[in-house]
Amino acid sequence: MTVSKTRAMLVEVARRLFAEKGVVDTTMNDIAAASGKGRRTLYTYFRNKEEVYMACVESELLIVTAALQGVMKFDLEPDKKIEAFVRTHFDVFKDMVIRNGNLHARFFRDITEIEKLRRKLDSKEAVMLAQILTEGQEKGIFNVKDIKKTAQILQYSMKGLEVPYIRENTRKRKDQNQHIYNFLFFGLMGKQSDII
Repeated sequence: MTVSKTRAMLVEVARRLFAEKGVVDTTMNDIAAASGKGRRTLYTYFRNKEEVYMACVESELLIVTAALQGVMKFDLEPDKKIEAFVRTHFDVFKDMVIRNGNLHARFFRDITEIEKLRRKLDSKEAVMLAQILTEGQEKGIFNVKDIKKTAQILQYSMKGLEVPYIRENTRKRKDQNQHIYNFLFFGLMGKQSDII
């Protein structure tokens, strides 16, 4: 097993333990034992449990990035692509919280630290949104005065709606998704009369 594969395996083992037992109740010894690699190997990659926890969060954010990059490869018109992008953003965060059980409570408590790790994702996400907006502008689908600022506002809006979206039950999610999409893209005085 290579260095990066060993580290990735340790992170995944820790993530599962954190999700099951919580970060506080998981020790470095637990992670070492569950990995089958031992304490020496674990401490080769991480100085302490906090570093392991942050590596878990970073690993989860990479999953979000990959999902959004996948949307960028879809052969869709810009209006449909941005809708798929928004839906994927919310769904992948919801899945991340469900998959991580006890870990998600800490995720929201440590939001300042999480935001530092999210900067990479945020930067990539803003570029992807700007690409979709640019394509839509060029095709006459969108009427955007400042693509960069519009991409940032969309991104801030999506981030602000993550927690309420995550807390909704599955039955309401489809309606909520459509409502969010309609509001973001048609606004208060948009094309559709039944937005709100």
